Amino acid sequence: MSLRNYLNKLKPSFEEGGKLHAFRSVFDGFETFLFVPNTTAKSGAHIHDAIDSKRIMSMVVIALMPAMLFGMYNVGYQNYLAAGTLQQAGFWSIFFYGFLAVLPKILVSYIVGLGIEFAWAQWKGEEIQEGYLVSGILIPLIIPVGCPLWILAIACAFAVIFAKEIFGGTGMNIFNVALVTRAFLFFSYPQKMSGDTVWVASDKIFGLGNTLPDTHTCATPLAQIGQGTDTTASLCDMITGFIPGSIGETSVIAIALGAILLLWTGIASWKTMLSVFVGGSVMAAIFKAVGMTSIPFYEHLILGGFAFGAVFMATDPVTSARTECGKWVYGFLIGVMAIIIRVMNPGYPEGMMLAILFMNMFAPLIDHCVVQRNVSKRMKRINNK
Repeated sequence: MSLRNYLNKLKPSFEEGGKLHAFRSVFDGFETFLFVPNTTAKSGAHIHDAIDSKRIMSMVVIALMPAMLFGMYNVGYQNYLAAGTLQQAGFWSIFFYGFLAVLPKILVSYIVGLGIEFAWAQWKGEEIQEGYLVSGILIPLIIPVGCPLWILAIACAFAVIFAKEIFGGTGMNIFNVALVTRAFLFFSYPQKMSGDTVWVASDKIFGLGNTLPDTHTCATPLAQIGQGTDTTASLCDMITGFIPGSIGETSVIAIALGAILLLWTGIASWKTMLSVFVGGSVMAAIFKAVGMTSIPFYEHLILGGFAFGAVFMATDPVTSARTECGKWVYGFLIGVMAIIIRVMNPGYPEGMMLAILFMNMFAPLIDHCVVQRNVSKRMKRINNK
């Protein structure tokens, strides 16, 4: 391949003694992203496979594409709907408006996050790690379209430094980096992450879309329910995703397509994913039975970030439980806690972020308890012989 040959010609300049040796980690990062590394373990009982962590991260990014593309369309859809011009707008006008609104957020996320990754690798003399390939696309999908770019840049920098690099980089972080970014935004700039004014893009972009009045407001279905009013969204809209919300979290269908790919490739744990929905269903059904929530249990599973969190966040292999039994416990508790926060805290109608971050902290303890339980059972069997 011409690209492979071109990289081979450039490589000596980045090796030890080359004139560009200072940027060796940057070159290595791009090379291993484009091509499978040509080195394998030489000793020990290792599984030799053509897929590495960069390929796994790339597959997760592909799984996120349906949610991202639909999110772009929905951004345009909500703008034209709010302006009352939806009937006159064509598909591509709606999509490209959303595309232009979301693209800067994706660029800021990757430029800031990967920039810090590159600088950190150069400073430490290490290889560039690949974990931010997923975090960089997750972050724009879990924020409202009204989030300013400068605030997003600060949050990305904070999360990469304090939630990832300070712990040792990819594979060492305790908390999900994308969710730490969202938590930083939510608690530092709450007016830009919640309320009724951040969910719909309100300005024209290159002649596309509509300029909405400053007084325009649009509440999400969960916010309406939290305020004690009936939601105006239909069940069909909740499933398809034509409702206000974070960019990539509204469409259950798009999220389900990503879930199918992750499960089919074996990248995500079906036990964790299923147990989140089971835990959420049980808790929502209990609250419905005692009259503490006004909507059926299944609507809790398709509103807000519940489905997105269950598929793409709770299944993060670094920050979730790793034992098979622990995955059931971990996922179930996430689902339970998310619904408890939603129902019992009227000021915070979305509970998935806090539930996952809280369980990230306890995932090692869950695994420890499971392992110790297995050790105790085996010791009893040995002593009984």
